[in-house]
Amino acid sequence: MTTTGETGNVTGTKDKDYNLLWFTETCLSNALRLETYIQDAERDGDSELAELFRRAQTESRKGGEQGKQLLRSRMSG
Repeated sequence: MTTTGETGNVTGTKDKDYNLLWFTETCLSNALRLETYIQDAERDGDSELAELFRRAQTESRKGGEQGKQLLRSRMSG
């Protein structure tokens, strides 16, 4: 979303804070979705595709954890 100014007046949350929340939620949701994709690939016998999805899931989890850590530090400070 490209805007020329702060849109926090619409959401009640500053853009940078909203973006961090969105990023964290999206990473965690993606990790869940990829679990289904892994199972689909395994069920079809496609280990190469399952491994691709596993690597992507690992990165999504990592992003989710980093987002949660930053949220924790900002909420406690």
